[in-house]
Amino acid sequence: MARSSSSPDTPRPPDVVVLGGGSAGWITAALLHKEWGPLGASVTVVESPEIGIIGVGEGSTPQLKALFDHLGIAEADWMAACDATYKLGIRFSGWSERDGHESYFHPFSGPVDLHTQPGFFHNCALARRGTDVPAHPDDWYLARLLADEGRGPQAADSFPFPPSYGYHFDAYKLGAFLRDWSVERGLVHREAKVASVERAEHGDIAALLTEDGDRIAGDIFVDCSGFRALLCQQELGVAFRDFGENLFNDRAVVMPTQHGGVFKPQTEAVAMRAGWRWSIPLTSRTGNGYVYSSRYLSDEEAEAELREAIGMTGDPQEARFLKMKVGRVEQTWHRNCLAAGLAQGFIEPLEATALHIVISTAMEFAQAYRQGGFTAQHRDIFNTRTAERYEGIRDYIVAHYRLNRRTDTQYWRENAGHDRLSDSLKAMMTAWFTHKDMSEALAGAYRDAPYPVMSWHALLAGYGTFPPADRMKAPEQGLPVADVKETRAMLQACAANFSPYPAISP
Repeated sequence: MARSSSSPDTPRPPDVVVLGGGSAGWITAALLHKEWGPLGASVTVVESPEIGIIGVGEGSTPQLKALFDHLGIAEADWMAACDATYKLGIRFSGWSERDGHESYFHPFSGPVDLHTQPGFFHNCALARRGTDVPAHPDDWYLARLLADEGRGPQAADSFPFPPSYGYHFDAYKLGAFLRDWSVERGLVHREAKVASVERAEHGDIAALLTEDGDRIAGDIFVDCSGFRALLCQQELGVAFRDFGENLFNDRAVVMPTQHGGVFKPQTEAVAMRAGWRWSIPLTSRTGNGYVYSSRYLSDEEAEAELREAIGMTGDPQEARFLKMKVGRVEQTWHRNCLAAGLAQGFIEPLEATALHIVISTAMEFAQAYRQGGFTAQHRDIFNTRTAERYEGIRDYIVAHYRLNRRTDTQYWRENAGHDRLSDSLKAMMTAWFTHKDMSEALAGAYRDAPYPVMSWHALLAGYGTFPPADRMKAPEQGLPVADVKETRAMLQACAANFSPYPAISP
């Protein structure tokens, strides 16, 4: 129940009501309780057991590790409970038809890469101008070597340079773990289905009214109700900005398989006829899904293609289909409501950004609201920055499709040909193909770039977006070229400090 302040001029932390659980709801609740709980704020999560959790994607960026470190949750305490494994990056396969570029690894870079990355960037600059030098991202990053050799990210005590890493996990179990952990620390969990929303005279949300007749009041309401967006869109009428003209995919078909016991700590993103499929190793199973466009492929065709790819043709196991609402709300923070998770927006899971956005949104909201004296003083700035983050992530995902080097289906050809691109993405592409400095281009295109310049190099060089092979020339005598053999030897020496990833019984 919302408290009344002893003085209208005395700022106080709010009572928070989160509608919806799952990973997004419980991450947001845990972070707000961490930031405001010591100041007297209460956090209540209202979760209906009748409403399922979508759980699209079971991978993360390194920000999930930062979240657990911030909350003080040890890996040993949560990974086993969530069937979690380590993730060192993403292996993209089949996105380019250029010889030598059929596959590339997008790593999470770490301290060792500070010594090898300049050579990669230097050789990329030469290759962009038509000089035939080693410029494939797989040769320059420790995470790629560790993943290929099946080594985990935990280094020997004598090696002080661990790589950055994320995780694979069971999304449902992650939400359940955070629920139990949060309740133990004072968060309130209410199992109830919301029937209606009570508004105050000035238009803010006053309370959630449940089917059981309960009234759950608060000061701040967080909408984690999924694609339904019950509070921010249905009740408050916040507009939704559709990304369909930029991103074609709007469906996914999902099927788990048994794993073989030994696997690489990486996500696989394999290009398909009208989209791509993921393969994510958990301790209990391998998660598989095909993200596709219904404009080019029927559900039945997508399921058949996925089954064939993962060896499940004729298997009686039922596939699960998901519809994706790709885009974002115009204002993440509107009145006294914060949209989070799928209610805030969704960009397809190609780079596992869903929880990254959830964590960033919750942390920045907590800081902005507190810095404004627990008022809406910084709401416009927060909304602008959040929108820019979404646009930046969208652009990087769009670049995967716009710059693809496939010609075998209409889907890939039309992705490569469409011109509905932001000015920022056009600036990045122009800089690459006109041999400009990519760091300068990134700083000019995005105020707070969600992806570092390394990621842009990995994507563009990984696809082989260099002049045609018959136009590439040998380096002129005396031209400085980064030595890839020396780099490989150094990375191999570093990799020897990491143990093989433990085998997991199927």
